[in-house]
Amino acid sequence: MDLLKRVGQSLGTTDWMKITQQQVDLFADATGDHQWIHTDRARAAGGPFKGTIAHGYLTLSLAPVVIGQVLQIRELTAALHYGLNQVRFPVPVRVGSQIRATVSVMRAEQKTAAVEAVFTLTYEIDGEKRPACVADVIVLYP
Repeated sequence: MDLLKRVGQSLGTTDWMKITQQQVDLFADATGDHQWIHTDRARAAGGPFKGTIAHGYLTLSLAPVVIGQVLQIRELTAALHYGLNQVRFPVPVRVGSQIRATVSVMRAEQKTAAVEAVFTLTYEIDGEKRPACVADVIVLYP
């Protein structure tokens, strides 16, 4: 698998993705996290971020889309999200902002029945200096 040869390299950067209030509301419904900073536009307007923000885990949950935009594996039977090593959310993502992610291969090794890859995903917010999220995501390719 070519992925084994890409350790230490960037695979690329995704297209910009706009974060909408509808996405945030649907994520709140799915997770039960209806904290006002995510879903109450009126209250959030007077809050610390001057508007609603996306859940950190919503940003992280875009990992399959992000990886899929920069990596194509031929003859793929499945991609199994195996876990996370480290996740940080340095800056909140304001609803209406755009984010994109750069994907690097931190580690990849052939296991008995799969290739195990660790990708570092660095999500940036358009116009922000610090990242929204940095995460090491483990994926198994059987």
